[in-house]
Amino acid sequence: MSETPASNDHAQSVSELAASLKRTIETNYDHVVVRGELGRVTLAKSGHLYADLKDDKAVLNTIMWRGQAERLTFRPEEGLEVIATGRLSTYEGRSAYQLIASSMRPAGAGALMQLLEERKKKLAAEGLFDARHKKKLPYLPRTIGVITSPTGAVIRDILHRIRERFPVRVIVWPALVQGERAAEQVTAGIRGFNAMTGPDRPDVLIVARGGGSIEDLWPFNEEIVVRAAFDSEIPLISAVGHETDTTLIDYVSDQRAPTPTGAAEMAVPVRTDLLLSVGENGQRLKRALTRALARSRDKLAAARLPRAEMLLQPARQRLDFASANLPKAALALTQKARLKLSRLQLSPAMLNAEIRLGRQRLRDTAVRARPALMRLIAKRTAALGAEAKMLETLSYTATLKRGYALVRDPQGRLIRSAAIASGADEFRITFSDGDMTAAPLDGAPPARPRPAPPRPRGGQGSLF
Repeated sequence: MSETPASNDHAQSVSELAASLKRTIETNYDHVVVRGELGRVTLAKSGHLYADLKDDKAVLNTIMWRGQAERLTFRPEEGLEVIATGRLSTYEGRSAYQLIASSMRPAGAGALMQLLEERKKKLAAEGLFDARHKKKLPYLPRTIGVITSPTGAVIRDILHRIRERFPVRVIVWPALVQGERAAEQVTAGIRGFNAMTGPDRPDVLIVARGGGSIEDLWPFNEEIVVRAAFDSEIPLISAVGHETDTTLIDYVSDQRAPTPTGAAEMAVPVRTDLLLSVGENGQRLKRALTRALARSRDKLAAARLPRAEMLLQPARQRLDFASANLPKAALALTQKARLKLSRLQLSPAMLNAEIRLGRQRLRDTAVRARPALMRLIAKRTAALGAEAKMLETLSYTATLKRGYALVRDPQGRLIRSAAIASGADEFRITFSDGDMTAAPLDGAPPARPRPAPPRPRGGQGSLF
């Protein structure tokens, strides 16, 4: 019997092999930058982010721990293309490798998504999306304004559905719904309809276009379009893209339709349903009137006038009861009045107590009044001192102390010019420390005297 030769291969445990693979991968792929599309995004209660980073051929499990996830400047969503930076590792429990991401940023269309999110937050902070600004759609508009491309399936679908439900007048404002000039033309359409007057002015507006990529729908995310929709006095329905597409005009519009056809359904009711409802309401009204007339007829037939004796019997009975109770009530009222009067009788002791209480209140008032009176006197004294200082400042004597002088003629009238002074024989000059008499210099040119102005009341002339 032959023996099996011994093997030189060392048998490793599964855990040892998994640990070796983990070390190898983490050593060789300690820094990687990967671009891909997010799929199956999950934010755990712990705050950690779990997602699949994929392309058309492979899927990479990705984890971002809470500390890094909280620093993201955008909200990771399924379908968003991102660039993730981190390191590769393994999860031994499932024999899977995974990316431990330390940072993540949008890429391509993801950058547009990030810009869209930032613009949305900005406009929301300004209150443009608040429900209190939403206007109610008219139930039965006479004219509908549609802002869209005049060619294509969108306008045909809207017109067809309005014609089916309730034919009304439709005015189309031609506008590009894709490309660089689309936002400008859509804005012009909204503002143009609002500027209209008279019977042609629409009662409701529809802004519509078909589905497309985020780049195709981007004109409806432009700020000028959103602000024009917010400023619109006419109620506005947004019907941009398919039901899964969302643009900023959807948030600011008064109603958002999932499709352009849905916008037409929101704008007008179904005419046949209205006719049926009117007919049913008319029949119900007839039946209600018939029942009301029957009840009135029955009441009129049953309403027979009673005899005069029957009408007087209840009053007579009430009078008998009142007559029987009158003595008891009068006695009770008298007793109550006597009791109240006895309580109001004053005794010397009560008078003395009231006097003592009044004196005490008077003393308390006097104690409180004295400090208040002193404060009032001090306040009035300070105010009087301030007024005295102001009076002294404004007095003409203060002006004289600064080097000015008053010139008067012998009758005490002010002399205001050299011409008048030269015609006087003498005049009196008042300084701050006294008066003196002066005369004009010899040889001064004669001047025709002018009438002196009237002397101000109070004996004090004006310096100015």
